[in-house]
Amino acid sequence: MATYLPPIERPKGLLKKVTYGIMRRMFGLVPTGTQVFTARMPTAFMTYYAKAYRLDKKLQVSTETAYIVRHQVASINMCTACMDIGRYFGLKKSPETLTRLDAVAEYESNPLFTHADRAALDYARELTTNKSVKPATFARLSAHFSEREICEIAYLVASEHLANMTNLGLGVGSDGLCEISQQRRLQKVS
Repeated sequence: MATYLPPIERPKGLLKKVTYGIMRRMFGLVPTGTQVFTARMPTAFMTYYAKAYRLDKKLQVSTETAYIVRHQVASINMCTACMDIGRYFGLKKSPETLTRLDAVAEYESNPLFTHADRAALDYARELTTNKSVKPATFARLSAHFSEREICEIAYLVASEHLANMTNLGLGVGSDGLCEISQQRRLQKVS
């Protein structure tokens, strides 16, 4: 699917050019979302996303929980760009993480997910779908996570939703990053 705005191949400004270079080294290409959205926005938006990335590293919830919550939200919102980049980072972390991401659709019955995982995914699903959470859902979440971790899960849902709506609103889809990553790994092995 073509994006609603044409991608900018050559951005203006030193920071954006450096960002493109970093993206090419990291992913093997500049993600479409960067070319369509970030290239058109003031530099402050780039620093906002960089800060959000650094904030994710300060979360007390496990990285695994963060990955599955973000994937749940992106899947519900049908943001293929976000599902793709989530799978890319999941694969980079471990093949087991990617297996769990691919199993999120059946988390309610899949033994890969703990009761805590299910509570977090129920919360993410309900908040994403209904824009509210029932007391019983919150109580299940509270049984497994601290108050800070609950706030972090709410942040994960909200920040993922922001990225999803940005991509969907501009017609940005998957770049196939997970496949590119797998190809690069195979090339390193051979």
